[in-house]
Amino acid sequence: MIPKPVSFTRGEGSIVFDGTVDVRPYDGPPESYRLTVGFEGVTVEAADAAGEFYARQTLRQLSGPDAFRAAPIGGPPTLPVCVVEDRPRFAWRGLMLDVARHFLPKPDLLRYVDLLAVHKLNVLHLHLTDDQGWRFESKKFPRLHEVGGWRPSSRYGDRRRGGQTGRPHGGYYTQDDLREVVAYAAQRHITVVPEIDVPGHSQAAIAAYPELGVSGGGVWTDWGVNPNVLKADESTVDFYRQVFDELLDVFPSEVVGLGGDEAEGGDGRFVCRIAQHLAQRGRRPFGWDEVLGVGPLPTRTVIASWRGEDPGLTALGRGHDVVMCPEEHVYLDYRQSDREDEPIPVGTVLTWEDVYAYEPAAADEVLGAQANLWTEHLDSPRRLDYAAFPRLCAFAEVVWTPVSADPDRSRNPDEFRSRLAEHHLPRLDALGVEYRPLSGPRPWQVLPGVPGHPR
Repeated sequence: MIPKPVSFTRGEGSIVFDGTVDVRPYDGPPESYRLTVGFEGVTVEAADAAGEFYARQTLRQLSGPDAFRAAPIGGPPTLPVCVVEDRPRFAWRGLMLDVARHFLPKPDLLRYVDLLAVHKLNVLHLHLTDDQGWRFESKKFPRLHEVGGWRPSSRYGDRRRGGQTGRPHGGYYTQDDLREVVAYAAQRHITVVPEIDVPGHSQAAIAAYPELGVSGGGVWTDWGVNPNVLKADESTVDFYRQVFDELLDVFPSEVVGLGGDEAEGGDGRFVCRIAQHLAQRGRRPFGWDEVLGVGPLPTRTVIASWRGEDPGLTALGRGHDVVMCPEEHVYLDYRQSDREDEPIPVGTVLTWEDVYAYEPAAADEVLGAQANLWTEHLDSPRRLDYAAFPRLCAFAEVVWTPVSADPDRSRNPDEFRSRLAEHHLPRLDALGVEYRPLSGPRPWQVLPGVPGHPR
């Protein structure tokens, strides 16, 4: 699967590619490039370093599935003679990865950076804290990760059935681990956007420092919305200012997440004060769309519109930048079919066809879009792969290539399915991605007996 470019011209014949690329400047918008494959060799004209990187990704795509293996296993690839002129549709092409509910070890997190790069996605939004776990090392307040980083058990399947695994779960990233992830991502032109969630989804922090919460309790072993929230007093806000200062020392991203979602009974002033603190530090606060109702926000706050697209449109009207991520279109933890053997069937049915059909509202005005991968029911890299792919492939094309009035370049699910089967799934095989086959789950991908709650 090669995302449909702005312009693709196929020539006659092909060449054997020896790996040599002539790189030249290109007069185009950021991240754009022109790739020319001819009998005289391969030329990449790039507007910037990101454009060159994406051109080289396209060269990998043209080279066949073996180009995605960790080491060469055959001879030089054969490339078609062609000219590709390409540029991305959105500046923000992201994936939110929830490492709080289930911790993802660093090697697997780095692997996901690589998978984003393959799909020309450029934002990794890390959800680092929640009721069920705190994953960011705090040197000022070490109990956050030492106590908040572990829980004694986890809900077994959907919370309405009452089951528990009885198995401890936890882990955290050191600050140097995260600096490594940031540097690794930057080499692939991916920005890592961290998120520490306030004032709700904070039970792990409250377990570590009970004085922070309205009430006490341990690290949560359930899923859903925990009614316990952070106090809005000055001492708690100041505690979090210091935590965010540590976060800013690790993450250079201009945009920094502060959560703000599902805080039933939470005091909106908490979010406003943290947002102001981030703005004073030269960063842009990034919050879920509930923050639109908490009070005055810095004008440069970025809104993640997840409860449909209407909140995003409201945010645009108030002058905020918007990242569209509506749950009904891009929540990749939702079930992929209505089959009885779909593992842990939660949420509404969201097929790759549904994701491919998504067209962000106000596309000419928003900053971009992201897919969200929540991990209550995704407890391993294999489960992540199954939930993410091939739906993330479909999403990558939505955010890279605009819809065209030209019927030859319009979004055609049958044509996309053909490209998936013929080209892209073999690349995922070469990468070792345990995606969901188009025909349904493999025998070892089902989870019989684990209760879900389909909507």
